[in-house]
Amino acid sequence: MTTRESSRVTMEFASGSSRFSTSARNSLTTVLLDTMTSGFPAGLNLSVVDRSGVIVRAWGGYANTVGTDEATGPDTLYDLASLSKVVVTTTLALWLEDQKAWKLNQPLADWLPDFTRRDITLRQLITHTSGIVAHRPFFHLGPRPDAVRRAVYDEALLADTPGGVLYSDLNFMLLGWAIEKCTDEPLDQLFQRVVATPLAMHDTRYRLTARMRTRSAATELDGDQRLSPGLVRGEVHDGNAWALGGVSGHAGLFSTAADLSLFSREFLDPRHHRVLSTATQARMARHQAGRQPDVRGLGWRIEPRGWGRWPAGTIWHTGFTGTSLLISPRANIAVVLLTNAIHPTRDLERQATFRAAVHRALAKLNV
Repeated sequence: MTTRESSRVTMEFASGSSRFSTSARNSLTTVLLDTMTSGFPAGLNLSVVDRSGVIVRAWGGYANTVGTDEATGPDTLYDLASLSKVVVTTTLALWLEDQKAWKLNQPLADWLPDFTRRDITLRQLITHTSGIVAHRPFFHLGPRPDAVRRAVYDEALLADTPGGVLYSDLNFMLLGWAIEKCTDEPLDQLFQRVVATPLAMHDTRYRLTARMRTRSAATELDGDQRLSPGLVRGEVHDGNAWALGGVSGHAGLFSTAADLSLFSREFLDPRHHRVLSTATQARMARHQAGRQPDVRGLGWRIEPRGWGRWPAGTIWHTGFTGTSLLISPRANIAVVLLTNAIHPTRDLERQATFRAAVHRALAKLNV
């Protein structure tokens, strides 16, 4: 690795990689430095991988700016927010189909007998075509998992007829509970057994230990996801996941750039993926529903317009806290971008602009 440092960002380029020309290095470096010098996002970790391994990584800024500033390190842990949907829930749902434990075309009610609607299928949940409302602040019920679950059921029973794409946290809350029922195993434990342990993702988990919390990036200060004000750090930012005890199909996972590089790299060599079959990966990346700007595969989004020119088969997803994954097997590249962009307060427009700029710079490696 060759290293470039500034007062805000450290960047390491793999010395054996020929993908980064001087122009490409300068383009990426400029994007990161210009943004970080402005103080936004508070901190970041970037990892770019191909089949050979990590070809560039960068980190900088601050994991926490409330009180004493704490610098971001190469192993900082981030609240992945909705990346939990694709890393955990989508992977497990498709693994279960590979194992012939269920079929996505089955009604949700086959697995949740107390859910009385039979016109909502597992496929509609994973493609966000169930018609269920996007979000409700169920955390106002307090940390009462049974009450929150009942409220989600009641809301889903009122949903519109399934059809068009409507991105919904509730879809993946329900899908997570269905996975638990199918396997008779808690979601977090199943993920560790099936995905995290085989892929050596040792820093990826729900509900951080006390020691891991000291390495975590803080999220929002006095936000709208808790019953009382304060800084959220080391526990899930999302209020509904918090009310469920920190484990949910839609949010709650924490990880590092290094661990997500291991996860993403599996997809760059589909024949040797250790969890999902080659056929399942292909279906996952094909059009299932929707149109621009929200085109859906299975769990993942596809066609990342605005992020540069990426080939067909590219999958991507974002997380509210400032995280994103883009995986492009045809381009032989995956991009892990982790930031605490809602710390100490959120600026979602600026977050979207920064993400797009990073990915546009990296898309130039495809030409």
